[in-house]
Amino acid sequence: MWFLNPRAARRAFDPSLKAILSIERGRESRRWLSHWDMLAPGATPLRKLPGLARRLGVGELWLKDESLRSPLGSFKALGAPIALLRLIRRRWPALDLQAEDLLAGRHAALLKDFVVISATDGNHGRALAAAARSVGCRCVIVLHAEVSAERETPIAALGAQIVRIAGNYDDSVQEAARLAAVNGWQVVSDTSYEGYEEIPRDVMQGYGIIADELFDGLAAGAPCPFSHVLLQGGVGGLAAGIASHFCERFGAGRPRFIVVEPEQADCLLQSARSGRPSRATGSVDSVMAGLACGETSPLAWRFLEHDVDLFMTVGDDDAVRAMRSLAEGDAGDVPVVAGESGAAGLAALAVLANDAEGMRAAGLDTTSKVLLINTEGATAPGVYEALTGRTADEVRAAQARW
Repeated sequence: MWFLNPRAARRAFDPSLKAILSIERGRESRRWLSHWDMLAPGATPLRKLPGLARRLGVGELWLKDESLRSPLGSFKALGAPIALLRLIRRRWPALDLQAEDLLAGRHAALLKDFVVISATDGNHGRALAAAARSVGCRCVIVLHAEVSAERETPIAALGAQIVRIAGNYDDSVQEAARLAAVNGWQVVSDTSYEGYEEIPRDVMQGYGIIADELFDGLAAGAPCPFSHVLLQGGVGGLAAGIASHFCERFGAGRPRFIVVEPEQADCLLQSARSGRPSRATGSVDSVMAGLACGETSPLAWRFLEHDVDLFMTVGDDDAVRAMRSLAEGDAGDVPVVAGESGAAGLAALAVLANDAEGMRAAGLDTTSKVLLINTEGATAPGVYEALTGRTADEVRAAQARW
């Protein structure tokens, strides 16, 4: 299902939005995180996929591969850590704590009784736990019923205290907020709600690093090299963080943005229909665990409302087919390890390629230059192997031989 956004606009970047997310602040975040030993040095690969481009009827197809961002396996390694750094600096402003010193654990004595908490479907909590271990503070992670033991284990291995609840992701968000209020802990979440926007803003700012890397070496004033960008939905944080960078840099010359969600977790599509942050209409549970979110982040919606051209949903089977296509390199392209949520952008493009009206609505044709973001690798290795028929190591070996 797709929905053409009637509020989409091409315009200069809104100054009120720039006060929230900006390229300048994003580059500061990038400099800070360059000191963290949990991130790979340099930018993640931008892979050209000419075989899939031909098959799907577009001119060029590019994939920004976040599976290699970090041993943590996903783009979330850019969000929670930078939010934690900024939170600590705000908490102790007189000390002028430097990011490099914090990430090296040089202020662990100061932070030993400081506790952060968050709900997660897996990747955000893992990133927060890793950052907390690096800086030396305590971390509590709330997991809902659908989070597998395979996703729980690496979070616990990073030293986080695990709290299990019944219910879904949105229930775990509420429980994290409750526990924080009762215990005097600090929520570090990637979704905003009433009275809670500063930290989700910082998380989204971290995601903007992905976009900043795309334009290393691009001359000021040069046009955008992509005509279309497909972005995973969830609560909207990733899409807002990346789209804001494009919109500030290119203004009315921005690419067309397409946001994709699971069919049963369509909160952003419903927000586009209603014109305000809304809830999903389905069960929320999806194989695309990182996108299984039922409520739109109001802060993210401020960016998406006018900058996303098309909202769409895909089925779990679509995502699995896209995972397999990337793993196999079945169009002659380089094999790529893409997790369930990581492959959602390709799933969406494949769905549109079989829908002539959808292609026209999205403005996609044989001249289009399309960017996908592979947001995660095999963050649940057992699930990945079961869905693709290959281990992540086998795919990486094929990638190395390609």
